[in-house]
Amino acid sequence: MNALTHFDAQGQAHMVDVSQKAASHRVAIATGRIEMEPATLALIEAGTAKKGDVLGVARIAGIQAAKKTSELIPLCHPVPLTRVAIEFVAGQVASTRASAIFCTVTAESVGQTGVEMEALTAVQVALLTVYDMCKAVDRGMTISGVRLLEKRGGKSGSFTAAG
Repeated sequence: MNALTHFDAQGQAHMVDVSQKAASHRVAIATGRIEMEPATLALIEAGTAKKGDVLGVARIAGIQAAKKTSELIPLCHPVPLTRVAIEFVAGQVASTRASAIFCTVTAESVGQTGVEMEALTAVQVALLTVYDMCKAVDRGMTISGVRLLEKRGGKSGSFTAAG
């Protein structure tokens, strides 16, 4: 296992110095889901939720969150994002047969540090936005399964999640 990079030799938290790293094309893909009652999913799919276009608003919220990640996560560098794409798919969770919306975010940049945190933050905020817009009809929604699926670029190379 690699050493934690956000601590100096004295064990103090610090922002990693990326000034000597070469800029490269960086890509990160993250995913997560929000489980809900079938009637809640039907409202979202029909576009009849009281607050409006749930997935449209969630998409914009996720993009905004990716852009603001360094303001939310203290030791993240501001990253010049070149692309943030958010996809929602309605379906059922195989293990429980619960109704769900699956969110996948692809974040890209050309820079000296990766975009994993931007992709993960975008997933979380997009799903939280779905919760916010639908909580009046379903307070039992559950967000889960948020994880990094893939990362490309940079000195550490590529990563693809197992399973």
